[in-house]
This record gives sequence, structure tokens and C-alpha cells, in this order.
Amino acid sequence: MNTEGTAIAFHAVVKRYGAAEALAGLSLEVRTGEMFGVIGPDGAGKTTAIRLMCGLLHPDAGEIRVLGLNPLADHRQLTERVGYLSQRFSLYGDLTIDENIAFFAEVHGVRDYARRRDQLLSMTQLTPFRSRLADRLSGGMKQKLALACTLVHEPALILLDEPTTGVDPVSRREFWKLLSEFLAQGITILMSTPYLDEAERCTRVALVHEGRALAIDEPARLRTLIRGRMLEIVAHGREDADIVRRLPGVADVQVFGERMHVTLGGDQQAMEERFTRELKATPLAGVSVRRIQPSLEDVFIAQLSAEREESRAES
Repeated sequence: MNTEGTAIAFHAVVKRYGAAEALAGLSLEVRTGEMFGVIGPDGAGKTTAIRLMCGLLHPDAGEIRVLGLNPLADHRQLTERVGYLSQRFSLYGDLTIDENIAFFAEVHGVRDYARRRDQLLSMTQLTPFRSRLADRLSGGMKQKLALACTLVHEPALILLDEPTTGVDPVSRREFWKLLSEFLAQGITILMSTPYLDEAERCTRVALVHEGRALAIDEPARLRTLIRGRMLEIVAHGREDADIVRRLPGVADVQVFGERMHVTLGGDQQAMEERFTRELKATPLAGVSVRRIQPSLEDVFIAQLSAEREESRAES
């Protein structure tokens, strides 16, 4: 497996927990210097993949390289070069911000960490609170302190497992700003998240479901996987969606709360005009219709549907 210019390489990786298969032949590559998102719902295998990258789990099949190293055989060497922020990253509540950073610096064998600590505190805007106990921090401040502790040994790669889950929108935005700053410093970042909107901020993303990658590419290129024109109309319930599905030219309908996304096939302009005309002859004649660009959520659902159709055709 050629890993030149590659920070992380997974080739046909399988991981089982008893009879349950968490990863089912997952393959992906993360390029050096990029921000890579592993996107998928709970149970997709995101955490398992990251733990394998850290050498905390043993794969049942396949090959893994992280920074050119085997996560198991070269675990000690890899630990010096990787920062890992897990879902349950444990700060010490009875220690101050400064003391927490000092603790993690010492764990990694960093002796002269004062400069790095002060730099991280400045970037995370935690300097005014450095003497505050970790237990007295807000959720967003705890996440920023956890990130500072993860980065105190100046890793080349950071692995973030759903770092913004349960964090308020303002703190999420601040956290992403920090990640952009670290990315600009040349650090490679891999993060997992269930939030498809966060994928838009990544250089490339892997859409993962049940331990398999449905698609891997830049967000803008992934949206081109949906062929045809997409329209958004107000949806009041399943019956409205059924009405739309029966109209000519409709390739797919997905309902998101009170709205539905309708994908049209064929000659796009002619098909849209016919669809709009036919819609006016239904009980939905007065609904608002507008053309939209496909979201990554649309792409995820479309790829999942295509995979299921392929599986049914093969069985």
C-alpha cells in the first residue's frame, strides 16, 4: 500500500464485535494537510475506525497505516505524533486549566511546554480563565480546553471523535474556527461527526454507513452525484409526498420535516415546466416550489438508496 503523501490509509479494514460487524471492508485515504470528515449516523463505525487509527483496537482484516506507521506495532512512536480527542475525553475537574494542560504535557513527555501552553490558551481564548477549575467551565470551554490538551505535544495529526456533539451553536462555530487555524499551521485533521452540515467545512469527506464508505470526495463534487434537477416544496405529510411521487418525471422524493426535496430526471428545463404544470392540477396547487442545490444529506440518502437497490438486484 503506497502511503506517500498520505496521513491515514485504510485498505479493506474489517472489525467485528462478536457477531456484529462494525467495519465491513472500509477503505479510505486521508491526505497530509487536509481536514477529512468521517460522516455518518450513530452505529456507522466512526468511533471504531478512529480507535483503530490510534492502535486501541486490533483489526480482524485489512491493512492500516497512520503517518506511515502500523498503529499496533508502532504504537509508542505513533502516540508522540498523534493527538486524539475522544467522545469521552476526561479533563480533571479538580485541576485548573493550566494544571490540566501541564498534566497532559507531562503524559506526553513534553518538558518545556510553557510557550506552547500560552499559545494554545491565547488561540482558544482561555487565558483569562487559566486559574479556573475545569469543573466550573461551560461545555464549550471544556471542549476548547480538551483540544488544547490534545495539541500540547504538537502532533502532526489530530483525530477528533464527534467533538461538537452536545455543544451549543456558538461554541461549535468557535471550535471550527480553531480547527481552521490549526489546519493553516499544517496539521492534518480527521474528525467524525453525525452532522452533515459540518461536512461542508471539510476538504474531503467519507459518507459512512454500517461500516462501509458510500462515497468519498470533496463536498462540492459529492453533490454532483445527484443527477437531474432538485426542487423543494412544502410538505404537510406522507400523503402529499405520495401525490408528488406520482407526477411525471419525478425520480425521487425525500421528506425533511415540513419540506420535501424532489429530484427530477430527463430534460431538466422541460421536465421542471411539466412538473410545475402537473402539480397545479393536484391538491398541492398552492404550495411554494423553488429550485435548490442538493445538500450532502440528499447525497447520503441517494447513495444509500442506490446501494440498497444494488443489493436487492444481486440477491
